[in-house]
Amino acid sequence: MSFSHPHTPAAGTPAAVPSPDGTAGGFTLSRFLLAVAVVFVLLVTTGWTARQMQNGTPGARTAALTAWEQGTIAGRDLPDVDAAPTRVAAFFDALTPGQRRRLADRHALVVGNLNGVPVGLRYRANRVALTEAAERERRRHADERLSPTGRHTAGRRMHRFDSMLEEGRQILAFDPTGLGRAAEVFGDLERAERISVVVPGADVDLLTFERTRMKYAAPAGMAEALHEEQRAAAPAMRTATIAWADYTAPRGTSVDTATGELARAGAGRLLDLLSALPGEGGVALLCHSYGSVVCGLAVPDAPGRITDVAVAGSPGVRAGSARDLGREVRVWAMRTSDDWIGDVPHLSLGGLGHGPDPMSESFGARRLTTDGAEGHTGYFVPGTGSLENLAAVGTGAYHSAELR
Repeated sequence: MSFSHPHTPAAGTPAAVPSPDGTAGGFTLSRFLLAVAVVFVLLVTTGWTARQMQNGTPGARTAALTAWEQGTIAGRDLPDVDAAPTRVAAFFDALTPGQRRRLADRHALVVGNLNGVPVGLRYRANRVALTEAAERERRRHADERLSPTGRHTAGRRMHRFDSMLEEGRQILAFDPTGLGRAAEVFGDLERAERISVVVPGADVDLLTFERTRMKYAAPAGMAEALHEEQRAAAPAMRTATIAWADYTAPRGTSVDTATGELARAGAGRLLDLLSALPGEGGVALLCHSYGSVVCGLAVPDAPGRITDVAVAGSPGVRAGSARDLGREVRVWAMRTSDDWIGDVPHLSLGGLGHGPDPMSESFGARRLTTDGAEGHTGYFVPGTGSLENLAAVGTGAYHSAELR
């Protein structure tokens, strides 16, 4: 997703003071002062109000957590929702198939989002949760006591949930609280030899998880296109791709886009996912825009099976160099020639900004071509060199990756 409006680049995420060799490109004192001024204006005018918008109302999720905490199965207490995935997995392994299904049906909003639960059971639970959520929104959409705006929003959410319920979709995470979060799997996650995790950027929520227009700028479309490209490039390899929008992303031009608070929270959630992935195959993180900040904060603490991190249209990854992300992790970067984020001054000031430009030579990432891709949201469009390169990274076909 786009980081912010292309006509207000300084309201996006400033990243870092350029290196002495000038590799940030075109950086001047006036641009630095302009960026500082813009950040100051954001602090004054937008403050930290975006957090309230993101949190929304407690809703069904809070009730589900309360019921889970008080629940039992076969006389046993249910595991804490913050328990390690290994402990959760051991708990479910000890249950009969019928007991697992009962927990999924009775506690859908918990089981569908609990790392360590068998993948197939999470899919089942999230279908139950989506069905219930769609019905709630259907009732709200028909409720004439709501304002026209409220009914319109209910209708949009209803249609989104109905779409996510279509046959064959594998929803790995679903939380309708506030603006909502979700994750979807393409391919067979349990049997995959290679797993790719697509981490999107700002303005991602349940309503923008997928799109009809600009399909490949939305997480579901990005992951679907990548999965199809990987299957075409390596048909003999079992691959799976996750559209992971299971974190609270910043909104538009809020100050949150320039800070690391939401990215740190997102990195924690990403690490929880990575620690619970089935199998032993290699995992690549493919991160767009603000999603690359999330990835950059997560990678140093990620499991050893993480082989690669590729960032596209990145404002920075909160690391001084590619080596800071781990000596065993291959780091890749790409940016189109007309991606407005390349014009954002890279600075670090009082917690604002995300570090050096990953495209600078001094950062040390392997820089990839983006032939055919346009703008800030075109990296996953089928037929582009950027998508081909991302698929090469995801499948480990490094000889096929085209370097700049």
